[in-house]
Amino acid sequence: MGFFSKIKNAFKKTKTAIDNKLLQIFSKGELNDEFFEELEYVLVSSDIGATASEEIVEKLRAVASKQKLRNQDDVKVALRDIMVEILQQNPQPEINYPLVLMVVGVNGVGKTTTIGKLANYYKNQGKSVLLVAGDTFRAAAAEQLTEWAKRNDVKIVKNNEGSDPASVVFDGISSAKAKKYDVVIIDTAGRLHNKVNLMEELKKVSRVVANNWEDACYKKLLVLDATTGQNALSQVEYFNEAIELDGLVLTKLDGTAKGGVVLAISQEYEVPVMFIGTGEGLEDIEQFNATDFVEAII
Repeated sequence: MGFFSKIKNAFKKTKTAIDNKLLQIFSKGELNDEFFEELEYVLVSSDIGATASEEIVEKLRAVASKQKLRNQDDVKVALRDIMVEILQQNPQPEINYPLVLMVVGVNGVGKTTTIGKLANYYKNQGKSVLLVAGDTFRAAAAEQLTEWAKRNDVKIVKNNEGSDPASVVFDGISSAKAKKYDVVIIDTAGRLHNKVNLMEELKKVSRVVANNWEDACYKKLLVLDATTGQNALSQVEYFNEAIELDGLVLTKLDGTAKGGVVLAISQEYEVPVMFIGTGEGLEDIEQFNATDFVEAII
């Protein structure tokens, strides 16, 4: 099953709700203020967010007036185009090798599982992959990452629970440089985004990477749980302020219709979605495609 099929299944409820609403409104025979107000409500209820929904509706209103749109299909095409434009305003970062990915996020978002999927993703591209167990606080975190390393048949650098995360990451970077790994994926401790001391530690770990492998393509990815909806916005804000995020990974889309928050994030922050988790399996991660994503919603 490809990216579009997986996303389409994840957003089936959202797409049905919007389709039904458009059908209901069009049955009244005109694009009036009531139509646009009800459409905005549907978008907000799909977790696209009030600000982003308002912008989308205002742009659609202008396009509909200029092009004299009356047909339901034409309006849906215009709506899709507007959404894709919002999602593409933050272009994907250029990726080169060797590549270092530091994966961050709050507790419970599926961060370690995402790392396992990313390891499989890059290995399937023929890249050599090294995992680094930078989460030294959570009990059995290194063991959990070790299991993912075994499943992917890749190497891992780890240390004892309670070790200095920056020291573990330094060892991982040193090993990757010496053995010429293509991709290094660093796990970090899940942390509340508003805990200052933990965010300072994250900055320290990030500096270790930047200062000790200047030739590497270094990207910082924030993992977000799609089921949190608009709460994801504050996580993006805090982590981006701390370490200047390069991209997002949206997880748990297979169990929610709240992925519309991607549009809200794109409208408020200059951080692109790079990957999307579309299920529980090892293969269930895909590079984000704005057009496919929007067509699954509208």
